[in-house]
Amino acid sequence: MATTTGSSLDGILGDEAEDLLTHRCQTIPAERLTLPGPTWVDDVMAASDRPTPVLRSLQSLFDHGRLGGTGYVSILPVDQGIEHSAVASFTPNPDFFDPVRIVELAIEAECNAVATTLGVLGIAARRYAHRIPFMLKINHNEFLSYPNSYDQIMFASVKQAREMGCVAVGATIYFGSPESKRQIQEVSAAFAAAHEHGMGTVLWCYTRNPAFSAKDGGPDYHTAADLTGQANHLGVTIQADIIKQKLPDTSAPGFLDLKFGKTDKRAYTELMTDHPIDMTRFQVANCYMGRIPLINSGGASAGDSDLREAVRTAVINKRAGGAGLISGRKAFQRPFADGVGLLRAIQDVYLAEDVTIA
Repeated sequence: MATTTGSSLDGILGDEAEDLLTHRCQTIPAERLTLPGPTWVDDVMAASDRPTPVLRSLQSLFDHGRLGGTGYVSILPVDQGIEHSAVASFTPNPDFFDPVRIVELAIEAECNAVATTLGVLGIAARRYAHRIPFMLKINHNEFLSYPNSYDQIMFASVKQAREMGCVAVGATIYFGSPESKRQIQEVSAAFAAAHEHGMGTVLWCYTRNPAFSAKDGGPDYHTAADLTGQANHLGVTIQADIIKQKLPDTSAPGFLDLKFGKTDKRAYTELMTDHPIDMTRFQVANCYMGRIPLINSGGASAGDSDLREAVRTAVINKRAGGAGLISGRKAFQRPFADGVGLLRAIQDVYLAEDVTIA
């Protein structure tokens, strides 16, 4: 199957193409990282304390789909029906109120896995669990209580994930929130149980606190490189096997500007710049220098710019040393065939030999 090349990426990326495709990282050199590759499970996880069935589950995830055997992953996540409400998520394409269509989109797009809710996977498990790796998202932000609040609570159990044939479980922690300490304890216990049952673990490492929000035109520290990097480091500490993080978009010193926590001023001059690849490289470094793979979020759908933004994020992630993309709304909030095409365009970046580590 034909894949995207550097020349076709020029047309998609536009004015940013040369900068994103030729940038060389002068902060943390690639030679110091553990980079994605087909032998990651052998090279890293086989030496860890993960039980043997976990290694088999992770290998099955990395070996599946169009990116199988490359060390990169393309995952379709659809938990937005809970996180953002079903009407907000599926009105752009009502077909996806049907959970079977969610799984079929991941299969048709040849993704490594589909990550979604207990209800979606449960209704499709006997038909599709042997066709594509299942990842059960075990906690969610319930978004119907009035007034709206933000707290990840458990919707499913690790036992349910195992019984429906999942190879992995996923969870979210809102680092920095008043509820984060409880969430850390809950998710850490769930991840330990998942490993005992032979499944891998994926953590959505999101920061959330009103103090982090942009004020008076200033930066939004929810996507600051230093705060998201520390969230990643907390995530690998509770033994997430894969870290999911939003792409950083500011190198502004969150710890310094907000006057909390601890940091080192040299990090902002020696370990990162304001270039998106360098900021994402800092995120990778906080994932045990890449020993634990970093996948970035595809973000919200913005219509006509979705293809460009998805490909841009994939290029930044790959060149920074990341291991893939987890993209949902950009894919399922459009006609089915267009969603397949967008996911394959993301995969093309990871298959393109001329898109190299920066």
